[in-house]
Amino acid sequence: MRGSDGWFLGSGRPLHILVNSAGIMGVPLSRDSRGYESHFATNHLGHYQLAVRLLPALLAARGARVVAVSAAAHRLSPMVFDDPWFERRGYHPMLGYGQSKTANILFARELDRLGAEHGVRAFSLHPGAIIGTNLSGYASPESLRAMGLVDADGNPVIDPYAGKKTVQQGASTSVWCAVSPQLAGLGGAYCLDNNIAVVAEPDPHTLDPHRHGTSSVPAPAGLAPHAADPETATRLWTLSEHLTAASWATCRG
Repeated sequence: MRGSDGWFLGSGRPLHILVNSAGIMGVPLSRDSRGYESHFATNHLGHYQLAVRLLPALLAARGARVVAVSAAAHRLSPMVFDDPWFERRGYHPMLGYGQSKTANILFARELDRLGAEHGVRAFSLHPGAIIGTNLSGYASPESLRAMGLVDADGNPVIDPYAGKKTVQQGASTSVWCAVSPQLAGLGGAYCLDNNIAVVAEPDPHTLDPHRHGTSSVPAPAGLAPHAADPETATRLWTLSEHLTAASWATCRG
């Protein structure tokens, strides 16, 4: 096994915490060398492969947590299994991003189902709308102002009660999912503001992907029903195994 996962497994050390946070957002339509749409390939499949290939180290910890950083933008799109790569449907950058963020939640749900009896628990979360990373690199200054994320001078608008956070505030829920004793014995949950979020129907008036990036931001109103279905989570896991050749059975050691 190559890469950082193989190096770590070769060290023989257990892995107690894995936070899958790296990602891309709002990029023009592009595909990786396999033909997979870039948001899905980067934000979901890359994290899936890393976590599954590290299963021996996670299992060796005898009490590990895997944290998938999702986003409120998951409410913009379910997993579209009939056309996940946008080969037959119209592409919008936030639909691609939203689908990948739904995939993060479903991944954590299914990993937790598979891993709970072996001491591996998984969570997903919305960190907040955060200016100060390079995630918003494809958003223009005008769109950031229109979304209320920066002021007229280009300075970040910080309002945690509205979900607009500093980098440190945004990291808080990831840390909480990774280490909080409040989550002992739990797993599979989608978290928000250091708490477990409830299922809430999306508001079609504020979650139009064609408005996102120009005049609206998905409100962090909870977990969309399409990301809460256990059968969909299992279906995505099966698809991910097929696409990557990394599976629970072959990688757990």
